[in-house]
Amino acid sequence: MQVLDWLGFEFIELAAEAEPTGTPEQQARTLFDRFRTALAGHGLTIDDTVRSRLFGIDRPARDEASNVRAEVLSGAARAATSSYIAPKLFASKAAVAMDLIAVKPRAGLEKKIRENDPPRTPPRYLTYGPLMVLSGQTAVLPNLEIQVTTNILPRITEYLAEAGSGWDQVAQVSCYLHAEETADHMRALFRKMVPVFPPRFEVRFVEGYSERGKRVEIEVTATRRL
Repeated sequence: MQVLDWLGFEFIELAAEAEPTGTPEQQARTLFDRFRTALAGHGLTIDDTVRSRLFGIDRPARDEASNVRAEVLSGAARAATSSYIAPKLFASKAAVAMDLIAVKPRAGLEKKIRENDPPRTPPRYLTYGPLMVLSGQTAVLPNLEIQVTTNILPRITEYLAEAGSGWDQVAQVSCYLHAEETADHMRALFRKMVPVFPPRFEVRFVEGYSERGKRVEIEVTATRRL
């Protein structure tokens, strides 16, 4: 657990592997129970979630756990989400791991969900006053360069503008890159497309995504003009 003062908010960041027993569905439910308990210790609930990141040891585990997450993070708990297949991440024999980020409530602010069109399980992004949190953005196209330059980054640029933000207000970019790609290539593509390099830019490696053919999923956290 980490408590982080950032962008004018207090964030509670939780990260855990499930206990290595039971099905992936059971492991995901147990993780959410643990997260609820941890959040309650800080006066928060699952409704205060702004980002959820899911890792499966393989595709079936990712898919089962993702179904649980869609059920749990519904209604007021809806949040920006992403999911990955990342067997090398695991230190135990668990099949599921998750990160969950929540924000301490502030009077007068309301979490608002911007759906995709047509709506699907991950929302496009959420806003909480001046805070903007985008779900992981990805694409199925022939290679990394085409995915990043013709689809993902142009789409993020559009979404930032839609919410009253821009690349100059992006605080963090997290690129979950396929392990066969390189950080140098990802960074070069980003610099080619984006006018302002963010203050925090990170590349983490995974082995798969919700669909085959994806080579990166990009998460963005930004502030916005009200």
